[in-house]
Amino acid sequence: MYLYDEIDQRIVNERVAQFRDQTRRFLAGKLTEDEFRALRLQNGLYIQRYAPMLRVSIPYGLLSSTQLRKLAHIARTYDRGYGHFSTRQNIQFNWPRLEDVPEILAELAQVQMHAIQTSGNCVRNITTDHFAGVARDEIVDAFVWCEIIRQWSAFNPEFAYLPRKFKIAVSGSLQDRAATLVHDIGLHAAVSASGEVGFRVVVGGGLGRTPMIGHVVREFLPWRHLLTYLDAILRVYNRYGRRDNKHKARIKILVKALGPEAFTEQVEAEWAHLEGGPGTLVIEEVERIERRFTRPDHLRADHASLHAVDAGLEAHPGAEPGFSAWYRRNVHAHKVRGYAAVTLSVKKTGVPPGDVTAEQMDAIADIADRYSFGELRVTHEQNLVLADVRQSELHALWREARALGLATPNVGLLTNIICCPGGDFCSLANAKSIPVAAAIQERFSDLDYLFDIGELDLNISGCMNSCGHHHVGHIGILGVDKQGEEFYQISIGGSQGEHAELGTIIGPSFARDQVPEVIERLVACYLARREHEEERFIDTVRRIGVEPFKESVYGPSDKESSRRSRHLAAA
Repeated sequence: MYLYDEIDQRIVNERVAQFRDQTRRFLAGKLTEDEFRALRLQNGLYIQRYAPMLRVSIPYGLLSSTQLRKLAHIARTYDRGYGHFSTRQNIQFNWPRLEDVPEILAELAQVQMHAIQTSGNCVRNITTDHFAGVARDEIVDAFVWCEIIRQWSAFNPEFAYLPRKFKIAVSGSLQDRAATLVHDIGLHAAVSASGEVGFRVVVGGGLGRTPMIGHVVREFLPWRHLLTYLDAILRVYNRYGRRDNKHKARIKILVKALGPEAFTEQVEAEWAHLEGGPGTLVIEEVERIERRFTRPDHLRADHASLHAVDAGLEAHPGAEPGFSAWYRRNVHAHKVRGYAAVTLSVKKTGVPPGDVTAEQMDAIADIADRYSFGELRVTHEQNLVLADVRQSELHALWREARALGLATPNVGLLTNIICCPGGDFCSLANAKSIPVAAAIQERFSDLDYLFDIGELDLNISGCMNSCGHHHVGHIGILGVDKQGEEFYQISIGGSQGEHAELGTIIGPSFARDQVPEVIERLVACYLARREHEEERFIDTVRRIGVEPFKESVYGPSDKESSRRSRHLAAA
């Protein structure tokens, strides 16, 4: 965990006091609705369909058990007993009273949390790979670089009023598990031919009304120049980004209008004034940030007593099929022998994806203390990860998670649905998302069939803003309004990762009760096509004597995910 220093804490405390006074003045009629809107958005407070919504920042998705207990307390005391984890790795409370929000922010400040820059036209929460720090294919610990970017962007006056909201994602590993290609800026760790560490810089990605895949503007940027180069990108955007039409204000529109080459030239020209300047990083600053992170004991301990695979663990799968299925889908490889990373699935059938009750939060905090050094992560797929679990304790953890309804073995499978709150809460939504997710989960409740289907991403958004990332789902569902009635548009062939692709819309839109059958027919067609392709593939492999493809320990590679998308699209 990153631990606040004195400056961090003072900034958060001062913001709480400031917003408390702003809210008091608004409730007393001394600030107009328009005047207060800009102030509340700076503190993550929206007005939704039925009530205010408070979005709390979870920087790069990293949470302590203490912080999770505080979130449980807030859900229980100020809301309706639950919270919603979002695709930005944040948490949202859907029912707080406006007059209670200052007190909620004060309670968050007690555990080094806040809601700053979770909304508005600024740099939003920096997101990253939920396996950061423990992935076997890791080049750099992405958490350190995310924190460096957070400190650079927080309260930066030059970027407090951008043309539109701005999202940055960082991947520190060979495989991109942070969807960097569909962010305003995506940073993917790389190593030069000489062995120097740096980043590939991608700009102009994004979903929403005009989805686009980002363009590489720098194949390799040495780490010391990270902040000055980001500065140059944001300055070009601030100067030339449109402010007359919010639908055309994102940086992806600017990159497309100028062309990637011309945009890159503008950035390089701006960077010429900044390169080597005061914003250039030095190793002492990187080490200062790194020291602010607590490290689990296993990173320092003697591992002589830990075997690559625990002997007791090997005995469980055959005896308990439920554990075997969970181990196969929800347990992931760790760079330290004897340990594993575990996904707690927040996608149980009948529960809105991403929703966790206050009671579950308290129990998860206890589990994190017992099994994962008091830490956990929020994934951009709306699940939770315990990153440092001893293999010898996996079976005990599974039993506890199962009792809490958090052990559904569907990570990477069709019912692991990414889903926004949709029309049940959001005033922008054209249609409801949650009932559609529930109906699909119910239709595909047969676990054996899910395993036969294999890796397949299904994402749902209630409107074109794409909070449910429907554009990059192997199957994407978008809620649309047709003369006041809710319908759903289907796209296929999307994928995220290093080889991200946008889905293609198929056919007309469908009524809500038709969607599960449409998905079932799509899957059946996909399976038939895949069986034919696999027969041809195995035939070829046998002829040339090459070992068949094997999935990585983190699931399919980006190339394999892209291949599956193409097969689905072809079907």
